[in-house]
Amino acid sequence: MKLSVVIPAYNEEGSIYETVTSIFYTLTKYGITHEILVTNDNSIDHTGEVLKELEKTVPTLVHFTNTGPNGFGYAVRFGLDRFTGDCVAVMMADLSDDPEDLVKFYNKMIEGDYDCVFGSRFSKGGKVIDYPKAKLFINRLANFIVRVSARIKYNDTTNAFKLYKKETINGIKPLLAPHFNLTLEMPLKAIVRGYSYAVVPNSWTNRKSGESKLKIKEMGSRYFFILLYCLIEKFFSRGDYNKTQKKV
Repeated sequence: MKLSVVIPAYNEEGSIYETVTSIFYTLTKYGITHEILVTNDNSIDHTGEVLKELEKTVPTLVHFTNTGPNGFGYAVRFGLDRFTGDCVAVMMADLSDDPEDLVKFYNKMIEGDYDCVFGSRFSKGGKVIDYPKAKLFINRLANFIVRVSARIKYNDTTNAFKLYKKETINGIKPLLAPHFNLTLEMPLKAIVRGYSYAVVPNSWTNRKSGESKLKIKEMGSRYFFILLYCLIEKFFSRGDYNKTQKKV
C-alpha cells in the first residue's frame, strides 16, 4: 500500500530539510513505498530553495507552490488534491511529529484494515515535549468540548498528524476549513460519517527553529464554526453523508 505524506510549509527554511530527510530515511528503512508532497505556501524565506535542493537527493519528494489563497488549510487541501498513494498522512513541517509514529500508523492501518488511524498525545504511551503551558491548557479544553459536544471518546482531534485511506479522503470532501481548523474538520467528519478508525499513542515535540503559525486568538471562532458544521451534520443530516449510505 503506497503511503503519501502531505506537508504544508510556510517559512520553514530552518526545519524543512530535517523533516523531509527524516521521513524519507525512516520510511525507506522500513521498506514502505511512499511519496512526500510538500506544499510551499508562498513562503517569503528560503523554503522554496531548500526544497529544490532536497529534490536532488530525496527521490520521493515532490514539492508544489500553493497557487490559491494562503493558509494552513488551503496548503493541506492543495496537497490532498494531488497525492497518488493508497493512503495519506498529514504531517507538520517543523518535525514535531515523529516519523517512527508514522510507521506505527501505517502498520496499524494495514493490520486492522481501518479507514483512518489517529494519534493521541494524551493517551497511555503518548507524550508531549516542551509544549507551551498556555497552549496545552487551551488544547485540552478544546478537545474536551469537542468530545462532549460530538459524543465521542477520542481525545486529540485537533492534532493534524493523522492517516487516512484515499477512499476516506474522497468521502469527507468537500473540505471547507482554510486554516488550522482543518485539523478538526477532517477527523470529525470521518467519525461522523461512519469511517472506522484506530487510535495509536504518539509523541509531539516542540519546534527547534522558526515560530508557530497557529494564532490561538484568531482561531477560536473558526474552530467553533467547523465544530458546529459537523454537529449539524451528525444530528440533522439523517445519515445522508455516511460511508454506508446507499445512493437512491
